[in-house]
Amino acid sequence: MKALRAAIGVIFLGTVAVLIVGAKMYLDLLRFRELPYGAEVERVVEIPPGAPAREVVRLLVRGGALSDETLAWRYVRWVKRDRRPLKAGEYAFSGALRPDDVLERVYRGDVKTYPVTIPEGLRTDQIAALVEQAGLGNAAELLALMRDPAFAKELGLPLPGLEGFLFPETYRFHRDPRPRAVLEAMVGRFRAAWKKAEARRGEGVKLDEAQAVTLASIIEKETGRPEERFHVSCVFHNRLRKGIPLQTDPTVLYAKWLRTGAWSNNITRKDLVAPSPYNTYVVAGLPPGPIASPGAAALEAALRPESCDDLYFVSRNDGSHVFCPDLRCHAAAVRKWQVDFFRAKKRAARVRG
Repeated sequence: MKALRAAIGVIFLGTVAVLIVGAKMYLDLLRFRELPYGAEVERVVEIPPGAPAREVVRLLVRGGALSDETLAWRYVRWVKRDRRPLKAGEYAFSGALRPDDVLERVYRGDVKTYPVTIPEGLRTDQIAALVEQAGLGNAAELLALMRDPAFAKELGLPLPGLEGFLFPETYRFHRDPRPRAVLEAMVGRFRAAWKKAEARRGEGVKLDEAQAVTLASIIEKETGRPEERFHVSCVFHNRLRKGIPLQTDPTVLYAKWLRTGAWSNNITRKDLVAPSPYNTYVVAGLPPGPIASPGAAALEAALRPESCDDLYFVSRNDGSHVFCPDLRCHAAAVRKWQVDFFRAKKRAARVRG
């Protein structure tokens, strides 16, 4: 009997000890769950495809995202007990984070992203170069897709290339995105902007999508002043309606680039008469496609010009323009803001010299 009581006592004490240890472990896990961990500096952790959960936990600890491998693994197995797979990818963590904040990011696949900003008025070759500079693709591969008629058709575009349809915006992509994914995102943003501009189309504006984007790209290159876009659009609409050549310098520069393969901001007399469907000094109407990617404001201006009688505008050399309804007014503006302005500038330079 004494031996039995002794055995029961041992079992009881053992059970109590186990319960105490278990309770302590559970409390440790609860404290682990609630305790933020990590430094302000960004920590980047790469999770390879097919990595088992234990290996993912180990990588997160080694990368400084979780504090203790043993506690983290016990937490995942005994407390978290999430059946979702931990997804592969590159993850970035900064600041003090609770384990659930870290793990949820990996469960959701919220991988680290890299930004690239596309300003308004860039050509496809310039956009491809910016994406490459951001480390998000190869410019040659991107350009090949941008100029692929089959890809443009697949995206539902009205022209055999992506010039003009890569919307200016700041994008974020994960590391090593597919070229198609990059361009699909830009065209997708264009579609959203086009839909908004289309909803505000002015009465009597008959331009189709290709024509409107082409005109918007010219407006984008002609003025950086938001308050002028709708007025510039009015001038171009008036000239189109009267059959007067647009005579816009940005199209001549684009034609020169296509002809020579090199970009230049200088226009010569030869450039003004060089045959090209993009040279609006020698060809009436719109060119066959956009010359750059317009932003949302330029798209809206192309479809909703303000009402005016003007047929000309001349730069004041400060980003703004003088608008004129007839040649007499235009000639006076050219004399004042081009001829006299640059003569005065040369005289001032000689005096300073």
